[in-house]
Amino acid sequence: MNLLLTIIIFSILGGVVSLVGGALLLTRSRFVYKFSHYLSSFAAGSLLGAAFFDLLPEAIHEADAVGWDHSVVFLLVLSGIIFFFLLERFLHWFHHHDFEEHEIKNRPIVPLVIIGDTVHNFVDGIAIAATFMVSVPAGIITTLAVGAHEIPQEIGDFGVLLKNGLSRFKVLYINFFSALAAVLGATIAFFLGGSVTGLVVVFLSISAGFFLYIALSDLIPEIHHENRKGMAFWETVCLIFGVLAIYFSLYFLQLMFPSISH
Repeated sequence: MNLLLTIIIFSILGGVVSLVGGALLLTRSRFVYKFSHYLSSFAAGSLLGAAFFDLLPEAIHEADAVGWDHSVVFLLVLSGIIFFFLLERFLHWFHHHDFEEHEIKNRPIVPLVIIGDTVHNFVDGIAIAATFMVSVPAGIITTLAVGAHEIPQEIGDFGVLLKNGLSRFKVLYINFFSALAAVLGATIAFFLGGSVTGLVVVFLSISAGFFLYIALSDLIPEIHHENRKGMAFWETVCLIFGVLAIYFSLYFLQLMFPSISH
């Protein structure tokens, strides 16, 4: 299958899967709220696993291919973390998803949620494209990690938008088109990455920083915030399971696609 077509298909899958969580919220089921805490923990683990087992090794491999020192990769990862910190700090990009406690007075929260989610999806698309340009297993693992962390995020986004008076149809409509930003990001990354030497290294490294930042600043604090007896323990189990799921998925995918792993 043509590589660009494969990238587009998987970036669509990553975006569409993310809408599942939000769509479930429209049922107003209390089970969805409770389940989202465990899914956030699994997502945190999957993002950490994808960063350390997938994106960073691939970035280092590509850096070797273009003759770059490994320190460049780590500098780019750190740059990505700082960049996303600045976005959170000054643009209120990342928002915690406990919408029962979310402050909505005197804040343009709806535009911020929509813009933040769209940019988030755009970067997810870049990560998916960058890894597929290196190997099929890497691309599949990144797509899985994207889907895992997007589902609980969409639950939070849907909840905030519904609480601010948007209709169910409008919320679903907005988030559908926001999810398509992943396709745009993936397409741009594909065409730029193939024409500029070393740009794939940049995409992979910054994406690793993006994944690390989401896991460590947005998802893991939710685990620490949860104090109900027994729940924190199982959230920790889910986080570890997320890490292991990425590790073993990547291992078996590399066995399945040995000729196109790199």
